[in-house]
Amino acid sequence: MTYCVYLTHPEVQIDPAVPVPDWGLSDIGRERAMRAPLLDWAPGIRHVISSGERKAIETAELFAAAFGLEVGIVEATHENDRSATGYLPPPEFQEVANAFFAAPQESIRGWERAIDAQTRIVTAIRSTLANLPAGEPVLFCGHGGVGTLLKCHLLGVPIARLHDQSSGGNWYVFDPADLDRQAAPSLGWTAL
Repeated sequence: MTYCVYLTHPEVQIDPAVPVPDWGLSDIGRERAMRAPLLDWAPGIRHVISSGERKAIETAELFAAAFGLEVGIVEATHENDRSATGYLPPPEFQEVANAFFAAPQESIRGWERAIDAQTRIVTAIRSTLANLPAGEPVLFCGHGGVGTLLKCHLLGVPIARLHDQSSGGNWYVFDPADLDRQAAPSLGWTAL
């Protein structure tokens, strides 16, 4: 059966002095990530792809090690570019993230526009799958923001935060055919 899984990294070690893409998993995040290889869909995975951000790579490596798989890095699957603001305290981050999803055609405080991040993640997933053997299940390890934008595309619905995960360390299974038909029946986030 052809399927893909999108898995977001779980909890990270927050350090305002370190660029967000360089944050690694916290102890709790690492413990939660180690649950992924135990899930029903896990043994079928043949390829593990990660963004180039440390927290996603660590999530992917924990999964891949359980099955003797290698991790491929696809830089274009990174989280929406928030480098214009860098670290924001949680309440302020939530406020800006709400605006990011609410106005996808606009750059909120210098962040990458949601519509551009969606195009980037969909193009990267499509390109990655085109370069792998057809029909082999793939795990994509990434981030909540672009994972939500991908989910909106797969469902064929407008970008909206109501499709976002409640916290990190969630996954959904999708049919790669929905990259083109944009008619996934449902894609609920499931927590690790």
